[in-house]
Amino acid sequence: MEVYALVGPSGSGKSHRASLIAHQYGIDVIIDDGLLIKGSKILAGRSAKREHSRVAAIRRAMFFEPAQAGEVRRRLQELAPRRVLVLGTSRAMVHRILEAVDLPRPTRYISIQDVASPEEIRRALRIRREEGKHVIPAPTFEVKRTFSGYLVDPLRLRLFRRGRAPHAEMDVEKSVVRPTFSSLGRFYIADTVVSAIAGQACREVEGAAPLGRVAVQGSEEGVSLWVEVGLRYGPYLPGVMARVQRRVKEVVEHTTALNVLSVTVVARRVYI
Repeated sequence: MEVYALVGPSGSGKSHRASLIAHQYGIDVIIDDGLLIKGSKILAGRSAKREHSRVAAIRRAMFFEPAQAGEVRRRLQELAPRRVLVLGTSRAMVHRILEAVDLPRPTRYISIQDVASPEEIRRALRIRREEGKHVIPAPTFEVKRTFSGYLVDPLRLRLFRRGRAPHAEMDVEKSVVRPTFSSLGRFYIADTVVSAIAGQACREVEGAAPLGRVAVQGSEEGVSLWVEVGLRYGPYLPGVMARVQRRVKEVVEHTTALNVLSVTVVARRVYI
């Protein structure tokens, strides 16, 4: 197994360029910020960007938690990748990560200065410092499962391999998040707000109206909603309830960035 290391200061754009480097060198998986990522999938780990302090984030990124390190080790053994890319702020950090997940020392070190211009690095550092934005080299759909309720924005790029034919290109999606420990501070979305949004979504479906309880049950992965509605007699009622279910999920996810795990719709009354 070959291990590649991408090294550079925090906020200098390593995660932004991880997919490009993996594409250019035929690297199978990426270890970044506490996560094991393969292509468009987060396979194991917990993102350091979910932690509530910088110290906790660093410990998470370096796999100090035995359970997290063990999970990544097992997935690596199952996958048996040919090449692995590990991101770190220094060689010492990379070595600590590799030791935790039982991988050999890197066969090649890549500095962020080798793959980004000074201006690009300065811009990345400014965005991190002023806007608190962090990049995760995985699609928003995957990241939302971990960052339910956080501000998550998609970032789509087209990559080309150097010296290869034009068809050797790849579309990738990354995600921009603003973690709890960023300069923007901590925030949360109250259940009452989610309930109000779900109720409004019900009103947008012809033949249905919110009635009684709109309950919200949250977890680290997302939220489950229980919506009680009244239905107007006439239209095919199961169809109306299915439209309510879809609309509530769509509106809540779009408005709050929460990952909606399920929507249970219960008809309490039929109006004639």
